[in-house]
Amino acid sequence: MVAEHPWEALPPEVAEVLRPELPALADEIVAELSRGVPDYARPLEGPFGQALRTGVEEALGRFTTMVANPDADPEAGREVYLNLGRGEMRAGRSMDALLAAYRLGARVAWRRLAAAGERAGLEPHTLYALAEAIFAYIDELSAESIEGYAREQAAAAGALQRRRQRLAALLVQEPPATPAAVEAAAASAAWRLPRSLAALVVDAEGSGEQADRLALRLGPEALVVHVAPFIVALVPAAGRRRELEAAVRGRRAALGPAVGWQEAGVSFARARELLRLARDGGIEDSGGLLLAERHKLSLLLGVDRRLARDVADTALAPLEGETELSRERLGSTLDAWLRHRGRTEAVAKALHVHPQTVRYRLARLRELFGARLDDPDARFELELALRARRLAG
Repeated sequence: MVAEHPWEALPPEVAEVLRPELPALADEIVAELSRGVPDYARPLEGPFGQALRTGVEEALGRFTTMVANPDADPEAGREVYLNLGRGEMRAGRSMDALLAAYRLGARVAWRRLAAAGERAGLEPHTLYALAEAIFAYIDELSAESIEGYAREQAAAAGALQRRRQRLAALLVQEPPATPAAVEAAAASAAWRLPRSLAALVVDAEGSGEQADRLALRLGPEALVVHVAPFIVALVPAAGRRRELEAAVRGRRAALGPAVGWQEAGVSFARARELLRLARDGGIEDSGGLLLAERHKLSLLLGVDRRLARDVADTALAPLEGETELSRERLGSTLDAWLRHRGRTEAVAKALHVHPQTVRYRLARLRELFGARLDDPDARFELELALRARRLAG
């Protein structure tokens, strides 16, 4: 039967040859690591030195135990090497130094243990098996530390993401958080507050979109948080329009105006309202990214929709006596006439009708509205009323 691990093929009595060497070998390895690994070239007193010595002693003792008893629990002491990997991550180092330490320790161990084996008269094939076992064992310790490093990295990333989500929520909350609270949260989240930012609001209902997926698409410069029923991303305002459109393609989304970070809630509120207007049919939605800067008047009228509806009902009251079909035709003609400043040919082209039809309808509108069509203030009121009626559905 082939052994699963090389040390299982060693005669158990080899452990008795190795065990007396372990204390001096541990000292030799620790000293060699402090000389041969630059990151470990420091005084070995304190927590670092203690952790290093514990790791070396545990590694040697665990290896010898498994040689003596192949049925020993392979998980015993595993946490030590997971923690060594975690410690490297917490210290802000890569795994390079720890892996170099493992390799150097294996060479020192093989040199000393091979000499001990020769003195004890071990057969050459046993010494070869011992070498294979030592280096295979070091590979397992390395894998355990890499796992610990990865776990700590994932935990740190998750904690950072939660702090960034909290910062995003603070920036858009109403009433606004104090500047001191936001600045403290930004420092904790390792996110530099930009001079200006904009709120990207994505309609999450029925889309299955997740905040972390959008965060991945937008990169670390964006703060992303779920504010039901929307996903909100706060992005630096400078030049990311095309990137934002690509990130939200296929979903209804709106971008608020660029503001100072202290007014992030204003950008969020306008983008959110624009999405609601699009959902209710109050503005034309072509399916692309909606821009609050292009819909300021609609946003203004949408602040109080009941008031907008009352304005529309009052200003357009002369149409109420018409049939439904006539109201529709006259209303659209009045809207086009106001937009095109009374140019009959342009109105006819916009409505896809004959100019004579436009003249006929305008004559009827003059009968209904009289001198109001010649009054600039009244025309402005009528245009607002028509827009308000569209917003009100």
